Amino acid sequence: MTSVREEGKDRIIFATKEDHATPSNAELIEEDPNDPYEERGLILPNGEINWNCPCLGGMASGPCGTEFKDAFSCFHYSKEEVKGSECLEQFRAMQECMQRYPDLYPQEDDKVPEEKSSETEQTSQDSAPVQDSDTPQPNTESSVESS
Repeated sequence: MTSVREEGKDRIIFATKEDHATPSNAELIEEDPNDPYEERGLILPNGEINWNCPCLGGMASGPCGTEFKDAFSCFHYSKEEVKGSECLEQFRAMQECMQRYPDLYPQEDDKVPEEKSSETEQTSQDSAPVQDSDTPQPNTESSVESS
């Protein structure tokens, strides 16, 4: 026999083997596209930007959130032949803001030297010739014999 228990906002239904043997008569409730609590992707069904999308990684709510929203909105709604070409000022403002917070928004240029230097060290270690004092080294000086 099926039992139902309410716990706060949750409704817990325990179904028996017999319950699963019969087809369900449950009616599905159509989703409300305007439900602010429903998780959506980046673009909402009405075409607007979902600023709460986890895919934005918090960019819309950080200290440069306003600048990010301005730049992203400009690009998203752009009708130009080269999409976003009219958004240079908004992206420049966003970049300037992000440069004021290097701990929150690390620049790609800041990351590259560390990666390259460790790669360079590894490569130079791998390619450095190993010299053993017991191993005779070839003579690289050229000598010309005179006759």
